Amino acid sequence: MPDVVTAPLVEMDGISKDFPGVQALRDCRFELRAGEVHALVGENGAGKSTLMKILAGVYRRDAGRILLKGAAVDIPSPRAAQLLGISIIHQELSLMPHLTAAQNIFIGREPRGRLGFTLDERALNKRTQALFDRLHLRLNPQTRVGRLTVAQQQMVEIAKALSFNAAVVIMDEPTATLTETEIDELFRIIGQLRESGVRVVHISHRLADFH
Repeated sequence: MPDVVTAPLVEMDGISKDFPGVQALRDCRFELRAGEVHALVGENGAGKSTLMKILAGVYRRDAGRILLKGAAVDIPSPRAAQLLGISIIHQELSLMPHLTAAQNIFIGREPRGRLGFTLDERALNKRTQALFDRLHLRLNPQTRVGRLTVAQQQMVEIAKALSFNAAVVIMDEPTATLTETEIDELFRIIGQLRESGVRVVHISHRLADFH
């Protein structure tokens, strides 16, 4: 039997994916182990994002298998991935600018008042503040996302991933639009996630991100 300490949390084996006229992946293998920040680096079009979107339930694989803690799993949708503890932060952020940070994080899962049909804003902001405190972020849960910088919006996305109790967070080209100072802050957050037991996959086409 494999060593339970060193066995991968995630295994993807023999993964293939075709799009009309394009074979994006052929017989790919990927492993993610405990305590890892895993860099997935390659040129644009190499299939990095496609492979991780299969893990995150955005695409269905055409062939191969996915194992989570040694057990085969099917991941038909992003919601299914979230329930398995896998969240992805896309290069094009999916936040709603007219809503607050707290409303974006818990959209569709908002705490309700005693009567069940009113939103409990106080509880919503308190839960969000707890996530920000965990990441040592100086953000106000009540700030509208449209007023945040791109880097701050990424932090809101990371907090949203943690709100699903994510064990794996996939970041697709997270440094693409950030300044050097903002990149340093992102890597601080990534290091903190690693220390707290969250595994991170960092997709990039720039080797300079990891120097």
